[in-house]
Amino acid sequence: MADTSPPSLEWSAQYTLAHSRRGQPLSGDKIKLSQSALEGLLSAASNAAAADSRRDLPAYDPYNSATYSAYRQAESQYQDQRQQLPYPLTFRLVNPANGRVVYAGVREFSAEEGEVELSPFLQEGLGLKEREEDRKAANDTIVDGESPEKDTPVSTITVHAKQLPKGTFVKLRPLEPGYDPEDWKALLEQSLRSGYTTLTNGEVIGIEHGRERLRFLVDGFQQEQMDGVCIVDTDLEVDIEALNEEQARETLKRIAEKMTRLPGSEHGSSAGGELDLFKAQQGQVLPGEYVDFTLNSWNRTQPLEIELNGNDGEEDVDLLISPFSASQRAKPRIDEFVFGDIDSRPRKRIRLDPSNAELEHAEALYVSVHAFAPAQIEANGDHQEASPQPRHFTLRASHPDPATSVDDSQGGTETTHQPDEIQCKNCLQFVPKARLVLHEAFCFRNNVLCPHGCNQVFQKSSAEYQNHWHCPHDTANGDSAMSRSKHDTVFHPAPLRCSCGTQETFSSYLTLARHRTSTCPEKQILCRFCHLEVPQGGDPDVPNAEAILSGMTPHELEDGARTTECHVCSKLIRLRDTQNHMKVHDLDRLSRPAPVLCRNPNCGRTLFVCSKAGDTRAGEKQGQGPGNDVGLCSACFGPLYVSMYDPENKALRRRVERRYLSQLTQGCKKAWCRNEYCASGRKNLGIAGSITTKDALPMIKPFLDGMMKGSEGSPLHFCVDEGSQRRRQLAEMLAAEEDPPGKGGYGLTWCVGALEAASGSLDGAREWLKNFAPVRGEERGR
Repeated sequence: MADTSPPSLEWSAQYTLAHSRRGQPLSGDKIKLSQSALEGLLSAASNAAAADSRRDLPAYDPYNSATYSAYRQAESQYQDQRQQLPYPLTFRLVNPANGRVVYAGVREFSAEEGEVELSPFLQEGLGLKEREEDRKAANDTIVDGESPEKDTPVSTITVHAKQLPKGTFVKLRPLEPGYDPEDWKALLEQSLRSGYTTLTNGEVIGIEHGRERLRFLVDGFQQEQMDGVCIVDTDLEVDIEALNEEQARETLKRIAEKMTRLPGSEHGSSAGGELDLFKAQQGQVLPGEYVDFTLNSWNRTQPLEIELNGNDGEEDVDLLISPFSASQRAKPRIDEFVFGDIDSRPRKRIRLDPSNAELEHAEALYVSVHAFAPAQIEANGDHQEASPQPRHFTLRASHPDPATSVDDSQGGTETTHQPDEIQCKNCLQFVPKARLVLHEAFCFRNNVLCPHGCNQVFQKSSAEYQNHWHCPHDTANGDSAMSRSKHDTVFHPAPLRCSCGTQETFSSYLTLARHRTSTCPEKQILCRFCHLEVPQGGDPDVPNAEAILSGMTPHELEDGARTTECHVCSKLIRLRDTQNHMKVHDLDRLSRPAPVLCRNPNCGRTLFVCSKAGDTRAGEKQGQGPGNDVGLCSACFGPLYVSMYDPENKALRRRVERRYLSQLTQGCKKAWCRNEYCASGRKNLGIAGSITTKDALPMIKPFLDGMMKGSEGSPLHFCVDEGSQRRRQLAEMLAAEEDPPGKGGYGLTWCVGALEAASGSLDGAREWLKNFAPVRGEERGR
């Protein structure tokens, strides 16, 4: 069997390192090359294919049929392979400045000409971080009028096309102790599959785990002589060993401590679960951890109140809430929540009104209790707990009185005093006038009023007064070093950045949470088109105007560009246009003229023929109308038609009379007939007694008198074929159904038209009615 794998490439080029650009940064071992690099690779693949196809061929002899056939076969193989590139494309990157080497895979060919974009992992592996810092420092020290690129260090990278063997075994060593091996398998599998094409011996790979970054040293492969392997489309066995014996002991110690603090254990956080409106939840949470609850149902017409109380007056427990919907999938965290109360108070309360826009499409509510992990504080004599104790809390959800305001729900009451009472200037209490002198003498000696305007009174020697603080940046205050540390950490930290790569910095965790639940490209959504949980995508610094106007996320806007066939009109439409397209069909459905039934109550046809595409006048447009003024379809009027001049319809009247007399006295002799004005039909219906001509004339006279009144006249009862009669019976059955339920069903005229368009198929008729017919209520409203 001939080898059809692409030939090996021989291609290399030198590029300058591209400066960091706005947008989604590269991850893992990915690079971006220019379009000319792709053209060079294709050219190298063509040359390699030509050389490979002619390898081991004898000297060409045009008069030798054997060599001629071999060369023709080689030429055919070359044509098949000349545009093929190896999969996956892997490259060997070399930094000429220090000789460091690392292997990489390509993300795309969209870089500027002469430049190569590298992920942070590759820059670190090639030792380019220092050069990048030097470049930034040089740009920061330029003088006015000088070009920023002048005299700044430029890194040059040599890129070689290099096909690596498939890896089967790799040994990894964690650089820090304490990583739980139970977490490594899933994290490694996900990270390597999504971000890495190759592994380079001696390099350090990083894996994001929440806010932690796990770092592993690649310490050898099964092929000892290889310094890099490809890990795509291969079964890779991973062996994780501690870096040394001391690290192994420390890891085991931390894992043992972690086991004692697992969720649900005595010293660990509570397990969480479902939140009950009628029952308070007692629990505990360790500092820095979360206890997650879910509220699946509540009365959406009433306000909802979630209250959290620290059982021991603890101020470091926080209440975080996020709705679970198509646009919000993540559980609330301190840097990603929609509603939150994170002030330094033991009692936290959040009230959600039914008019809140964030709750409009919420399937449930995620409620999380978080405990702040204080940093070590030495200035005030406090210290971080060596073994932090769980914080106990009580969580309850309820429907408060709608007339109660938010301020009232906080428990504020207005104090009253007697007319003979005077307010103390120090503690602001009202005391009797006769005792004011004694009270003030004691009060000024022992108590002090906060000079910052919060009107709190403390004992001069109390710890609360010593620890009382006011934030210089806002109106927050507290009475403990922990509350101040929490306030400064949450509301006034060092500038925060989001991992999505945005250039914007955030002054607090509140603004970061607002970004991560709104415009952050990494926010998880449930795509309405692919029905998968995916990042919403987009550029965080340049909002997509089309996405904002359409109400879709950038991912949905891109995914919705795929086309599908409309099940109503069979046209190709974009997925994101389906909703508007169906609205057009709905307007057509309500404005479509109703079918006109044949005047014969036994007939299952319309006068102008209904089509499968929903046109109730399809026959008229094709010249296939009834062709008469009686109101009969062409099939029922056919036996009455003659080519004679009859302006007063006297001859037509006689033909109708003779047909009635023939039906009533002789019958149509058809076993399926159910026409009560036919002798055969009366027999099939079980109506006793025969009708003579004398008895028949008075019966048919009213029909003859109203014959030329069209649809306003009396019906004309003629025998029809079995298929038409069956369709009429099925139409009457459909009209009696209440489908859709609660909307009254469809009228008889539409049911007859549906069965005519569906050729008598009951399922097809129901589908036709659903797509093209108005229900009875809509029909009356037109």
